[in-house]
Amino acid sequence: MHRESADTVPQGPNQPCPSSTKSHVAARQSLSDHAVGTDPPAGRTGQRQNRGMRTRLGCLSHKSDSYNDFTAILPDKPNRALKRLSTEEATRWADSFDVLLSHKYGLAAFRAFLKTEFSEENLEFWLACEDFKKTRSAAKLATKAQRIFEEFIDVQAPREVNIDFQTRELTRRNVQEPSLSCFDQAQGKVHSLMEKDSYPRFLRSKIYTDLLSQTQRRLS
Repeated sequence: MHRESADTVPQGPNQPCPSSTKSHVAARQSLSDHAVGTDPPAGRTGQRQNRGMRTRLGCLSHKSDSYNDFTAILPDKPNRALKRLSTEEATRWADSFDVLLSHKYGLAAFRAFLKTEFSEENLEFWLACEDFKKTRSAAKLATKAQRIFEEFIDVQAPREVNIDFQTRELTRRNVQEPSLSCFDQAQGKVHSLMEKDSYPRFLRSKIYTDLLSQTQRRLS
């Protein structure tokens, strides 16, 4: 029976959950290899692998979509953040997708939700593009453009976003002579995808509804 090496799956308890089907398959194959009797290295290496194995198993089997997923990645301490976040602010996130993205805690809540769907690469790409457009150094422009392309756009990129062939090839050509607008079409496609697909589900998610309940409870 053909087996993929467990070494192809990132190790460590702090490794983020896989964000693509390919990552899921590799992690599940590694778990299967472990179950059928692949001998782990002795000592601390074996312990680290076991912890990493448990982490990947948890990532694959547990899409909790809970309020705790949001508070775990807040830019501030959870209690402090909730004191600063009003029900009115959280309610406005439902007005439009751009309102959500423009709010620090709204962005954190949306990122937490995307993690439960293993699609956070879309938001990370959008944020990378926003940061790229602030680049003022011509020397850094080409380097940053290539890094973003290789991480998010190229075929089989580590965090490949879902865009069509024409947009990918246009972006490939743009990166050869980079400008601040070379990712505009790809970024627009990903923004539209999140707005039409992920955003409505976020507004129905437990992360968002529980957060609203928490802010309302604080006022009562």
